[in-house]
This record gives sequence, C-alpha cells and structure tokens, in this order.
Amino acid sequence: MSNTFDLDSNPHTRLNILTGEWVLVSPHRTKRPWQGKVEELSPDNRPEYEPKCYLCPGNDRADGDVNPAYTESFVFKNDFSALLDDTPLASFNEADLLVANNQKGLCKVISFSPKHNITLPEMEVAEIATVVALWQKEFNSLSENQWIKYIQIFENKGEIMGCSNPHPHGQIWSLSDIPAELLKETEHQKNYYAVHRKSLLSAYLQLEQEKQERVVYENDHFVVLVPFWAVWPYETIIISKRHLTSIKYFTEAEIKSLADAIKILTVKYDNLFETSFPYSAGMHQAPVNSGDYPEWHWHMHFYPPLLRSATVKKFMVGYEMLASPQRDITAEFAAKKLREMPQVHYKVK
Repeated sequence: MSNTFDLDSNPHTRLNILTGEWVLVSPHRTKRPWQGKVEELSPDNRPEYEPKCYLCPGNDRADGDVNPAYTESFVFKNDFSALLDDTPLASFNEADLLVANNQKGLCKVISFSPKHNITLPEMEVAEIATVVALWQKEFNSLSENQWIKYIQIFENKGEIMGCSNPHPHGQIWSLSDIPAELLKETEHQKNYYAVHRKSLLSAYLQLEQEKQERVVYENDHFVVLVPFWAVWPYETIIISKRHLTSIKYFTEAEIKSLADAIKILTVKYDNLFETSFPYSAGMHQAPVNSGDYPEWHWHMHFYPPLLRSATVKKFMVGYEMLASPQRDITAEFAAKKLREMPQVHYKVK
C-alpha cells in the first residue's frame, strides 16, 4: 500500500477560504455505478412569444399591470415579493429560545430578453451587456435607500432549480439586514485584509492564474474558474481582476467583459451535456449603507446540480445535510472538462 497522498485519488477535505467551511472530496467514488434518480428532460420547444407568460412583452401580470412592448432587458417589482418594503419594525424574544426579527425588503424581477425561447448562452454578448448594465443601474438606485443594507442579484435557471417560469429572467432582492452567507464571507475577507492589506480574492486569483489547474476562461477583466473548494460538481466562480467592492464601480469595459465571461461560461455549460444547463447563480459584493468594506472583492457564484449527464443530478442529502458537503469529481477534473468545451453553442454548430 502506497503512503503517497494524492488529491486526485485519495479522500480529503478542502477549505472554503470565503466561508471557513470544509468540503469532503472522494475522487475514488467516481467509478461507482449509478442506479439512482434520473431526471426527465423537458422538451425545449418554446415559442419566441408565449401569450400566457407574465414576462413576455405586452402581456398581463398577476397584479394587473401590463408589460411594455420592451425590446431588451426589462425590470419590475415582483408581484409576489418574498420581502415587503412596508414591514413594520418589530422583534420577538421568548426566553432567548424563540427569537424573531422583522425583515424589510424590496424584490424585483429582471427579464433578460423579450424572447421567451432563449437563455443567456443563446444571447449575444451585447445583449448580455445590457443586462449587466441594468444590474448596475438597479444596484445604484436601490442603494440610495438608506435602510437597504444588502442587494442580492441572482438567477435560478431550469425547472430542476425550482424556476417557475422558463422565460429568461433573474431577480434582485434588497434587504434591511445582511444575510448569513454574506456575513461569513465578510468575516473571512476582513480577517485576511487586516493581515495582508490585500483582498483575499486578489491573492487567491493570482495563485490560480499561476497554477492554471482550475481556470476555465479569462479575458481582460475577469477570470472564470472552478474554486478549489467547489461543492457542486461543475461549480464555478467569476472573479474580477481589479479589486472592486461592488458592481457600482464597473467601467463600461468591465460591463462588456463580464457579459463575455458569462456568455462563454454558460455556453460551455450547455455544451457539456448538450442541454440547457440548470444552475443557481448570483453575485456577492459589499453590503451598502453600513460602513466601508475595503476588504470586499466582487465575485459571482454559479451552482449547477448536474453530475454525470443531463439527467443525473447531485443530491445534497444524508451526510451533506447532517455533517458537511461532499463531492466525488475533483475541482481540477471539472475545470478540465469545462475548459475543453467549445465556445460555440451546440445548437449553432
């Protein structure tokens, strides 16, 4: 029996430097046969315009409003918001055992395109840049409300991720408190910055660019890579090369570069199993209206569930729910697979 430890074949744990949490990696399990759940693929035959879709141009929405005949990305207040901006200030505490606080917020929906039958990888870079520019505009506008402390921009893509409408769209939630994941990332970035006077992700990105083991794609302003601590099989992160605390500071060139990075990544995702690749994605950035956060470094997470094919997904159950996340394929294997994928969408080959 060999005593040589190998990340590519031996079970081990990896540290998420942004959250302080650990993930168990079990690369030796990739050879096991799969006899579990196989998802059914939904037919991909949507029309460009769907009369019953509440996101298509000119259609009625649930609250009685009518969408304008928009020709590019379009944003509106969510008709079924998870948060409300008129929630009264209140708290509840019974013996420090039953504890609750009010949560005030504002939720918006952003339709990426007037076309019902496409997704981000099927849009032109210029069209995605319009979406990124609208993200920036909404971030700047929402942050003017002093009671808003954090703005979460995200997208759920695909039925398997709980998306209730196939029309290409995302959401923007703004909250009166800073959510738990952001508190964790703030703490670890702040601790690193205090010692090194450099952002945690700047240092990490420099190392990843030197090693080139997990980098999937890069352009002038952004790097797409599979993080060393990835939990989901083909999880990726987009990191800005410039140390920026939020999308507020993106230049026009950076807006276009982020659109390019999103386009290339999502095309590679779709090409991996030649399917409309599902994921939850969202950017993490500094809180607003609650002091300075010089340690914060803008980044965008992509969490896709597919594991072996278009119909086999990764489940977070058992050990993952009770102890810690676990994955079989290594981050390096996933990055190599994505790196090798063509940059032209399989539908237009």
